[in-house]
Amino acid sequence: MVGSPPDEREVPLNLYRHGAALPVRVRENRRLTVAGNPNDVHHIVLEFPEGQFSYLEGQSVGIAPPGLNARGRPNVPRLYSIASDRLGDDGLGNTLTLTVKRVVYKNDAGVEVRGLASNVLCDAQPGDVLPMSGPAGREFVLPEEEASNYLMFATGTGVAPFRAFAQRHAKWPTETRGKMWLFFGVRAQDDALYADQWPMWSHNDDFRVTWALSREQQTPDGRRMYVQDRMRESGRELLKFLGRGRTHVYICGIKGMEVGISEAFAAIAKEAGLNWTDVHEMLWQTGRWHQEVY
Repeated sequence: MVGSPPDEREVPLNLYRHGAALPVRVRENRRLTVAGNPNDVHHIVLEFPEGQFSYLEGQSVGIAPPGLNARGRPNVPRLYSIASDRLGDDGLGNTLTLTVKRVVYKNDAGVEVRGLASNVLCDAQPGDVLPMSGPAGREFVLPEEEASNYLMFATGTGVAPFRAFAQRHAKWPTETRGKMWLFFGVRAQDDALYADQWPMWSHNDDFRVTWALSREQQTPDGRRMYVQDRMRESGRELLKFLGRGRTHVYICGIKGMEVGISEAFAAIAKEAGLNWTDVHEMLWQTGRWHQEVY
């Protein structure tokens, strides 16, 4: 299920389309994970001409790899969540950031396959020009509700939009903004994307991150630690957070993670004598349940 947009403001959509893309310049490309880590993840800053593009937190852009597909047609764009707020990392409003994992795997025949768009982006050098379409997406946009609270769940590069959320949230007035709580699941500390940056956006304990490191942490009964396990550890506090004022729930990451999150919510709610199906339906119907898995 995906929630409806929580407000009726104007959301920029498809200012540029495939075939009539906006040329953007690579300003920065740096690897986030250490050399030797099998997960090769890059922080990529794209620059566009002033005034020619706009976006909101929670939207995506498309990058079309060069060349033709098996049918002899131009490759279609791959969508990537924007990892910076609407003003970009430098605050000037003419850049956006992507968090991209290089896709490399072996198919059933044992032949190495390299993802087209991800490898183009991860190999891009400062000064390179790429075609960008978008922005895309409305349902995952961060609502302009400063007093609301935001409960976020991410795995891997699914954390990209939440980095944008954290940047935007930190710019709202301290005395009026609500709280943000991010549950972030990765394999190990070496995969903890932007670990050095999250503390920058925490003011007066109104932004926090709970980590689940599946290869380095264990549950009390010796299993690997996942996001849903961290949720159960904080069950009572989670329900309190969910019931505090107007709270939005966002889920972004690998497909299937939403199942474990819903099961954890159901177990936590049951212990408190609540029916999670009813709570979930209320969140969805009021546009406060937002889900983007791939």
